[in-house]
Amino acid sequence: MKISQISALTLLLVLGSALAFADSMNDPKIIIHNVAGNAPQSCGPKGCQNVGINFSFQVPKFGKGFLFFTNASGKNWTSLTLIESAVPAADISCKQDVFLSCSIKTLKNGSVEILLSGVSRGANPHSGILAGASFDIGFACVKKSCWPGGTQFTAHAGTAPEPGTVALMVTGLGAIISRRKKWMSRLKA
Repeated sequence: MKISQISALTLLLVLGSALAFADSMNDPKIIIHNVAGNAPQSCGPKGCQNVGINFSFQVPKFGKGFLFFTNASGKNWTSLTLIESAVPAADISCKQDVFLSCSIKTLKNGSVEILLSGVSRGANPHSGILAGASFDIGFACVKKSCWPGGTQFTAHAGTAPEPGTVALMVTGLGAIISRRKKWMSRLKA
């Protein structure tokens, strides 16, 4: 009798694990592309909405579709943070070709952060979102699991200077310190 109970319990655990795994295959996706050549449409039928470094938007009514934006901030974006509260982090998958990576985590307040970050200029460039460039944010259903229509997102773009700019700033600072030391030594003499 105990063997059949243990077998039944084991079967139940295996089935539960399989269902949990299968459920993760049904998670809604967020998809982000530069509009130039990679998007399903070029700026969509209503055009692209100009946005600055901070902006907000809502998921389309049916929980799927694309929203089109243009970076009108005048600065190149090296990261993009999206915050929402309707779908748990474990249920979101991310697909994008704009930044080097996309990470998803739950914040202390229970909101979910989708962080797209990293740029490169190498053989497989990910340029971020350049000033004046258009991009889309897409919402996809996976096996009937969609985003709740009307879900509110807030977005914040990061504009850290390029590595070359940082190097020039450090070099310039070094030159200023060197000149100051020479000037101070002349005053002491």
